[in-house]
Amino acid sequence: MLKSIQKRKNRLLTQRKARVRGKISGTESMPRLTVFKSNKHFYAQAINDTMGHTVAAVDGKKMGLKANKEDVKQIAAAMATALKGAGIEAVKFDRNGYLYHGVIASFADALRDAGIKL
Repeated sequence: MLKSIQKRKNRLLTQRKARVRGKISGTESMPRLTVFKSNKHFYAQAINDTMGHTVAAVDGKKMGLKANKEDVKQIAAAMATALKGAGIEAVKFDRNGYLYHGVIASFADALRDAGIKL
């Protein structure tokens, strides 16, 4: 890939991250749920931004799952149980600059099905 094209993609990703992150901030009662995906793995964590603490986290790599739509549903179920264990029923979804389709949308839908309000 040309360097100029990669620089543009990185710049656009950074702009999307800043735009989303500027509007969303987590609290104790409603933390920010942020996701990260690579080509192989998927990670999610709920963050209380007022205290700067991670409330709950799920690591798809440790679970032995890939970053595809079917495995992300299992990761979302594990995240829902971790959130409910911490007494949280609603979160603010931070897609971390990723477009809302594919794996990210599948994760969000599975969380809604598990009873977490986004």
